[in-house]
Amino acid sequence: MKRQVRWITLTICALLFAGNVAAAITPDEDDAPNAVRPTSVHKHHSRAQKRAAAKADDVSIPASAFNPTRSGAVPNTRAVVDARTGAVLHEKNADQPRPAASTQKLLTALIIAETGYLDRPVRVEQVDTFAEPVRLNIRPGEFYQRIDLLRALLVKSPNDVARCLARDNAGSLDAFADKMNAKAQMLGATHSHFINPNGLPMPGQYSTARDLAIIARAAYANPTIRSIVCLPQLVFRYANGRTRELENTNKVLKRLPFCNGMKTGYTEAAGHCLIASGSRPGRDVIVVVLGDTKSGVWTDAASLLSWGLWL
Repeated sequence: MKRQVRWITLTICALLFAGNVAAAITPDEDDAPNAVRPTSVHKHHSRAQKRAAAKADDVSIPASAFNPTRSGAVPNTRAVVDARTGAVLHEKNADQPRPAASTQKLLTALIIAETGYLDRPVRVEQVDTFAEPVRLNIRPGEFYQRIDLLRALLVKSPNDVARCLARDNAGSLDAFADKMNAKAQMLGATHSHFINPNGLPMPGQYSTARDLAIIARAAYANPTIRSIVCLPQLVFRYANGRTRELENTNKVLKRLPFCNGMKTGYTEAAGHCLIASGSRPGRDVIVVVLGDTKSGVWTDAASLLSWGLWL
């Protein structure tokens, strides 16, 4: 009887979920999903153009994807954990070492948030700006509050902001990498090694789905980070007074009401990655998807997130 009730519940959730989001999650516009576009570039489309584009880019999520044991339904490297207890709800190749791309910025953000003094100013140095290809284009000599840079880091994922926060926190990028590795070890993420704060490819830098889930769970428990990763967009004010609206790179967050964060990532070496968190009364879940396709990362993470929440 219990199995029958669970089957009925999952079927209802799958139908509701597929109906609500089948036309909502679309692929990125280009090969750099975290790219910050120049401020002067604005795209204008008519309603008809938007409807046509949405129809062409619709990505449906089959009900079968709610069964994470189904072969081929989701990527080969993933983990689903209970954010409250840390219990692993589902995993596959969770201990396989892989590049983590920008998902490791959650660890960067966690260290910054826990250090505190987020209202203090940070001076941008020339070395901070060497961070292609995704930058916010903060300039040497400018001053920003740490909290403003932390928000930009987690919402839009600029690499120059990650370098600036890390260098300001530890004195150098190498020293901050030591902090990252020490923090990861302390949390129990023992199969990772970090070399930079932004996740750009470097020999010897790697993590696993399990370790990233552990890190994400610690970040999820931090109220400052929780208050930021749920933002669909924010307005960033440059030192000269100019403002820019930054859209969150997490498409699952913007389309599914039960998703409340967390962090995207992409490099050619890592593929498309996503750590997604979700909540409903009495349950919080974190999903890690690594090495996915450009369009599949959203649907796969969304399916696993819904499955975990209604398990």
